[in-house]
Amino acid sequence: MPAFAFFAFDWSQFLGSLEKILAAYLLTMPVGWEREMEAHSVGVRTFPIVAMASCGYLLIVPAGDAAAQSRVLQGLIAGIGFVGGGAILKEGATVKGTATAASIWSTGVLGAAVAEGRYDVAVILAVLNYLTLKVLWRIKQKFQQEERGGGVTTQQP
Repeated sequence: MPAFAFFAFDWSQFLGSLEKILAAYLLTMPVGWEREMEAHSVGVRTFPIVAMASCGYLLIVPAGDAAAQSRVLQGLIAGIGFVGGGAILKEGATVKGTATAASIWSTGVLGAAVAEGRYDVAVILAVLNYLTLKVLWRIKQKFQQEERGGGVTTQQP
């Protein structure tokens, strides 16, 4: 690379990409932290990396190339599904990790939304994903406890 290439560097584009990648990172930290604290197989490292990678893949697509963007999105959907599949465990008749796998998929969409400047979608996904994991888990446990006659379950699937 010629020495003068550094001076031709597009700092505006760099700062815009940095902003988006950091936003994807920060928006996924609460879910990653929640999964980590509940001792799941993926957590505080995986979720931000998935979001940053999804964001990054879309940021490198040439502006205005809808066909390339479509191909990248299709690849992300399939690839993140593969990563999420690694979080699913089957133990006898029980399947665990589907919420984590779905959260990984949601995290990928969040990163893609940030890349496209759709912060509204990204924030909604982040908040609803976190609330689904935290709040709905407690409601589910309460109903299961009532069905069993009051037994307490503390381990999250």
